Amino acid sequence: MSGEAPMCEVDLGGGKVKENSMAGRCRQSCYERYIQPCVVELLGSALFIFIGCLSVIENSPNTGLLQPALAHGLALGLIIAILGNISGGHFNPAVSLAVTLIGGLNAMLLLPYWISQLVGGLIGAALAKAVSPEERFWNASGAAFATVQEQGQVSVALGAEIILTMLLALAVCMGAVNEKTKGPLAPFCIGFSVVVDILAGGGISGACMNPARAFGPAVMAGYWDFHWIYWVGPLLAGLLVGLLIRLLIGDEKTRLILKAR
Repeated sequence: MSGEAPMCEVDLGGGKVKENSMAGRCRQSCYERYIQPCVVELLGSALFIFIGCLSVIENSPNTGLLQPALAHGLALGLIIAILGNISGGHFNPAVSLAVTLIGGLNAMLLLPYWISQLVGGLIGAALAKAVSPEERFWNASGAAFATVQEQGQVSVALGAEIILTMLLALAVCMGAVNEKTKGPLAPFCIGFSVVVDILAGGGISGACMNPARAFGPAVMAGYWDFHWIYWVGPLLAGLLVGLLIRLLIGDEKTRLILKAR
């Protein structure tokens, strides 16, 4: 999804049939380049956040962070493996920002991707609420991030979100976007990075790493305490990863041009 959409040119001397055919191909191309990926990002985000929220709501005290970590990581890897070839499999505004900065996503699609991911987050969180027992839902704060309870935890939680999201964004950019380093195991490596992040940082910040994952449950539960951490931290991490990769490797378009020469 990194290139610009081709212009639709019509051969005026080719007759009405050829013009209609060109118009049809143009509509199909625009659909495949702009609408279809956004629909996939909405669907994938909804599925991922539905499973992630349920894993928190239904989590047994005996399993600690293991159940949410495995559910989030395995779900993300599976959904990327299924849908990633259509949209890139971001399902995360911070990841989309990093991928855009390195040239792996058309900048025109960044805002539509963000909207699709946030709407998907709302749908996923709403579905999780609909199927959960009311008592469990509210005991888990609707799977909203409630780890940070006081001002003294803010700096540590924000730092953790930045570092944890950087690992996730690096896994996506280097494992699935950069031509030199990407491979067929990228979906599982990305999912594994989420598992590692939650196991390592879940007790510090909740290990959100995804504004869409924070937004949907916050709306459903009406829980907004320190919510800004889960926007600023991941988006700042996406920005840092994008700039770092451009500095060290160059953006994807430039690298492909140099490779072709």
